[in-house]
Amino acid sequence: MPWEKVVTVGSTSDTAGSSARTPDLADGHGATWDPVAQYPWRDAWVVVADGEYDMHSIPPLAHALTTAAATHAKVVLDTSRVTFADSSFVNLLVLAHQRTSVRVAAPGPRLRRLLDITGVDTILHVRSTVEEAATA
Repeated sequence: MPWEKVVTVGSTSDTAGSSARTPDLADGHGATWDPVAQYPWRDAWVVVADGEYDMHSIPPLAHALTTAAATHAKVVLDTSRVTFADSSFVNLLVLAHQRTSVRVAAPGPRLRRLLDITGVDTILHVRSTVEEAATA
């Protein structure tokens, strides 16, 4: 998908350049959300996870995934850019899966191992590519 068609969920700014605060959905503090890339693909909604995820960095992804799960029947989480994830990430996957059909696409070896160790790979669809996840 061309990047110019990717939707992001994030902070909004007024003309003075100050950030508006997004209503709290994840951390209880009304945090300003960093953009999380999202886009439609086939009959699924894709959310792109990028970087490291722990209890301090998970809120923007949690907001994006929670919003996607509330409005789409099938959500694909593209994890090809995840460099680190802990139990906060696993917990988010399980919570989102309780709301909709969540598919994990393209996990690297470390994330795949985490999903295996925690058993999350037995309840979620884990696929090698976004295409496979969207059509599964």
